[in-house]
Amino acid sequence: MTWNIVSDSSCDLRAASFHSDAVRFETVPLHIHVGEETFVDSDELSVPGLLAAMGAEKSAASTACPSPADFVRAFEAGDRTVCFTISSQLSGTYHAACIARDMVLEEHPDRQICVIDSRAASGTMALLVRRARQLMEAAGADGDFEAICRDLRQYQTSLRTCFTLENFDNLIKNGRMKPIVGTLLHTLGIHVIADATAEGTIHVADKARGVEKTYRAITRLMAASKDCAGAEVIISHCENLEGALALKRQILEDLPVGRVDLLSCRGLTSFYAMEKGLIVGY
Repeated sequence: MTWNIVSDSSCDLRAASFHSDAVRFETVPLHIHVGEETFVDSDELSVPGLLAAMGAEKSAASTACPSPADFVRAFEAGDRTVCFTISSQLSGTYHAACIARDMVLEEHPDRQICVIDSRAASGTMALLVRRARQLMEAAGADGDFEAICRDLRQYQTSLRTCFTLENFDNLIKNGRMKPIVGTLLHTLGIHVIADATAEGTIHVADKARGVEKTYRAITRLMAASKDCAGAEVIISHCENLEGALALKRQILEDLPVGRVDLLSCRGLTSFYAMEKGLIVGY
């Protein structure tokens, strides 16, 4: 019986960094439309190229979720599949994955497929993938599929996501921020700090001026949102390794977390975070 983990490409974990002899892992890409050009959010996507295209394009960029057929192909590669998707409040990807699940089970009723709405994206989804791999490897070939799915659903409710932005061009182009506000924030060096609600929507939690105050505001937000003792943390950065390392140091200084890992944003998370954005899953 083949264990299979599937996520969409809003999970910043690349296939090359997933190592398991017992579990298969695949990401199903979203698509990003910039002017007349379409970028497929695969492992091979050049994020700097995507950001440059978005910066040069005057009109708003947009994203498109995978089709059910894309998920069908990924689901059919394993006997027992757990799939994680970006928040259903931000994309139709969860719905597409559920349609694919029903299509596969109609043709292969002996398969087992669980689709979980992460109610987030980025590092939070990577943490879910990590937990799923650990549970599957520990369970072995004859492990209890339903028990693993229950554990993962419970784990999902314990996770949190927050992020900070320095670049507001995408928000302005999409009509979500007035140009004068974006210019003022950038000129004053003000960073927006936001988090994901329990329902998977985005909530602006704070603003801070300068990177040091921003990072301290993030750790305060993390501490207020849950007990971080022993927590695993993943920081995804959009072309901002220096900032990610500085934020990691601040988290380790301020919070009793277990470990902090860094990932580079893929295309979809870069679309939302923009250059120098930082996304924290914990």
